[in-house]
Amino acid sequence: MLWALLGLIGGVIAGVYWIGLGLLTHQLSFFNGWQVIPVMAICGLLAGLVIHFIGDPGEINLIVNNIRFNKGRLDPKNNPSMILSSLLCIASGGSLGPEAPLVQVTGSTGTWIGKLLRLKGEELRSSSIAGMASGFTALFGAPLGGSLFSLEILHHKHAVEYYKAIIPAFVASCFSYLVFALIIHLGLGPIWDLSSYEYSGIFDFAYAILFAIIGAAFGWVFIFCTKFFKTIFEKKPIPIYVKTLIGGVLLGIIAFYFPLTRYFGHHEINELLSGNFSITLLFSILVFKIIAISISVTSGWRGGFIIPLFFVGATLGLIIHQLFPTINLTLAIVSCMAAINACVTRTPMSTTILLATLTGFGHLTPIFFASLTGYFLAPRIPFIGSQMEKE
Repeated sequence: MLWALLGLIGGVIAGVYWIGLGLLTHQLSFFNGWQVIPVMAICGLLAGLVIHFIGDPGEINLIVNNIRFNKGRLDPKNNPSMILSSLLCIASGGSLGPEAPLVQVTGSTGTWIGKLLRLKGEELRSSSIAGMASGFTALFGAPLGGSLFSLEILHHKHAVEYYKAIIPAFVASCFSYLVFALIIHLGLGPIWDLSSYEYSGIFDFAYAILFAIIGAAFGWVFIFCTKFFKTIFEKKPIPIYVKTLIGGVLLGIIAFYFPLTRYFGHHEINELLSGNFSITLLFSILVFKIIAISISVTSGWRGGFIIPLFFVGATLGLIIHQLFPTINLTLAIVSCMAAINACVTRTPMSTTILLATLTGFGHLTPIFFASLTGYFLAPRIPFIGSQMEKE
């Protein structure tokens, strides 16, 4: 009953957040052309002021760190800051998605309820993880994938280190999915329809691995790009609102020249798939989307990078298909999406299930080959530093 309650509450929180995000995005979407630059700069400044005066909610790195090394406690006191700052960043067009804010809020709600019931040790940690799973599931519309993601992302090598939380996560995910689907009908079918794939033989697995190697290479590009911008933004100690303002200006300039790089990719992937873009434009979108995500992550903007990385993978798959028209487009896209995400987040199992759900790609095995390839070709030190063993 406790896990079901956590799922119900998580679904309601996610539904309200999504509706608020949709309304704010709709209002800010009226600004286009050169207007995106001042709009994103102002929203960046406001988000930085929220973080400066209300409190720093941290990022996915802090969430993983608290689950692993802080006895599973996620502090709910910074939720107002996370909600306000992430709404401004995501709705104005930042290259970050709502998954990290939702996980922080629903996971800390799990901690708070666990404390009310005087849970301790693994029971409290399981309560927090169940809350996290309800947040992941609501956004992705995949109870199994969302619950596994909340476990896999906690360690770079041991997929279910906290295996005792797996059933709480499953239960919370199912109830969260039910409530979220009732509120806004999201997740009731593929978000990006890539169901046209037909198995053509054993060589499809070799192709999946080949595409995944290319995807993993761009995962490395994203990681190095993020480290580069992190070095720049941390060179001198400047207030968070100045960093978010600078980030907003840079993101606005990129969005002005390449409008498809604006936002986190939920709708933009469909535009990408249905459009007829030249290979030059696709490559420009790929490069500047990676730069936009890196700037968003390092300049203090709040949100998650999972769906934006799926956008990068989709763009890369389209480029490969234009270079080699005889290959299967759907297989190339899904393999690149799987590999780049597994390379960066170290979540091969849940990435496979999430992508199958989000794309309608009914053949799990090629995605699994691609996810595992990306996972094994990831850097030795994970992108999310708190996935490492504590010294």
